[in-house]
Amino acid sequence: MSSATVITGEAVVLQLRPATIIQRAAATLIDGVALALLTVGLIWALAQFDVTLDQAAGQAAVIVAMVFLLVLVPFTVETLTRGRSLGKWALGLRAVRDDGGGVRARHVLARVLTGVFEVWMTAGSVAVIASMMNERGKRLGDMVAGTYLITQRLPKPPPPLPDVPAPLRQWASTADVGRLPDSLAVAITRFLRQAERMLPEARQRTAWNLTQQVAPYVAPGPGAQVPPEAFLHAVVAERRNRDYAILQARREAMQERASRLVRSRSF
Repeated sequence: MSSATVITGEAVVLQLRPATIIQRAAATLIDGVALALLTVGLIWALAQFDVTLDQAAGQAAVIVAMVFLLVLVPFTVETLTRGRSLGKWALGLRAVRDDGGGVRARHVLARVLTGVFEVWMTAGSVAVIASMMNERGKRLGDMVAGTYLITQRLPKPPPPLPDVPAPLRQWASTADVGRLPDSLAVAITRFLRQAERMLPEARQRTAWNLTQQVAPYVAPGPGAQVPPEAFLHAVVAERRNRDYAILQARREAMQERASRLVRSRSF
């Protein structure tokens, strides 16, 4: 699931990554196991007292226990942790408002009360169907509360490749590298990251083959004396720098539009 762009009331652009259905299901499963263990512990604790209840009192005790386990416990935990349960903590998830802000007690209460039906009473089937139909993976409780789950624990990205080699910077600044296909750029990047672990002959052969594939998309060429690997390095680094400049300009334009929108609402 791709990241979502959220503009807060302070005109701050946030990139939030909604949790996947698998992540949500795993977090719910962990929460379910924790509640089951808590139920067993509660039953054991009550069994230590020799108390005899009639049918009506027994039914009332069951209802109180269900409210305690399915409503009071999740509500207290997620309110104190600002949108995290045991399962969400284990999976690196958190419930946030639609504007990216932290949830409050009313949001948690809406999610918990709706969850009793769509998660526990229907074995999660209603929540799964609702999540599959929403681009942010929202279940019914999220729709009612105006919240959704985000992933806070993202995989560590690989370190960026170094900049354009110094001898090729002047050439790269004027070369046309924008026509390079994305798939070929990915193949070059993968090769450059693995080059040091390759055998010398395989490394040279792969660099030469990639250079032949890149040549039709780059003009003018850097010259016959430039090593193939240095040429590939310069092409992907310059392409990355130009893409970053374009994205930065778009981000600044978005920030400016958001600032104007906030100023217009303040009048």
